[in-house]
Amino acid sequence: MSDKGKYKLNPQTLLFETEETSVGARVLWIVGFLAGSLLLTGVYLWLYTSVLGLELPRTAILKKRNAAWVSRIEQMNRQMDEYDATLDGLAMRDNEVYRNIFGMNEIPSGVRDAGFGGVNRYAHLDALEGSSLLRRTAERLDHLAKKTYVQSKSFDEVTALSRRAGEMASCIPAISPLKTDHSQFRTSSPFGYRSDPFNGTSKMHTGFDFACPPGNPIYAAGDGVVSKVSFELFGYGNSVIIDHGFGYKTRYAHMRNIYVVEGMKVSRGECIGETGKSGRATGPHLHYEVMYRDNFVNPANYMDLQMPVEEYEAMIERAAAKSSNVIIRPHTRVRYRK
Repeated sequence: MSDKGKYKLNPQTLLFETEETSVGARVLWIVGFLAGSLLLTGVYLWLYTSVLGLELPRTAILKKRNAAWVSRIEQMNRQMDEYDATLDGLAMRDNEVYRNIFGMNEIPSGVRDAGFGGVNRYAHLDALEGSSLLRRTAERLDHLAKKTYVQSKSFDEVTALSRRAGEMASCIPAISPLKTDHSQFRTSSPFGYRSDPFNGTSKMHTGFDFACPPGNPIYAAGDGVVSKVSFELFGYGNSVIIDHGFGYKTRYAHMRNIYVVEGMKVSRGECIGETGKSGRATGPHLHYEVMYRDNFVNPANYMDLQMPVEEYEAMIERAAAKSSNVIIRPHTRVRYRK
């Protein structure tokens, strides 16, 4: 029997005879069968999706998987909200407590929240359909990583400075710049707004004035380094600025003689000059300023004018014994050893 045809009954011989089928007819039959199958499949899919409103099994599986991933990403974003709030709390305590204690400048929010410059790091996500959630999550992850890095570096700085905390006690300007013998001076003008002694207008007085005869010894209010020595005809006159570190600086103005030079290390209680009335002054006095992180603060909050004179003098003697500075007194060239 041949497999290339079909059998047909011959009515004359009453026998089944083989009827040969041409190749073209067979190809045509196959094509017709495939076309019919595709048409039936298309009609089935149209009825299944458009008429009945159902989803194909593959589509339903993919949507289910997509929904699961979206749920996970949204959960990540909720966790990142918590982490971001925690980092903000750490940043606030860092700026207002830790860095403030050691006189360090705050880290601006623009630095903490800065993004990544340069090329678009997320261009590969723009081509994905519905990638807005994924892109936003990627951006937030990078943002948190940057904030965490900045906060970590800040804590490293605070830790390094905290190891020098023992030095801080001696550096803070915690004593009066004049010996606490009230027979030698009087407080003539405190910190705050006052009537200007020259023109009578209300003006902020950024320091504390000690009225006293010229030649009264002036002492460093804390350990530090002389950062500036000025000789002016007006303004502060002859003045000295000491940088105590930890955000503190002090200024001693209207001096007659100065015994220190820029770059000299001085100790609390070490004599740095004498009172006078140089510059813009109505009479002999010491104008004393305390600056914390470049802002003027009230010196009265940093000194005890009621310290016993004997205690003050003992401190002066200790400072003189501790100091390695060798100073030639007024009107000669100042010599020192750091």
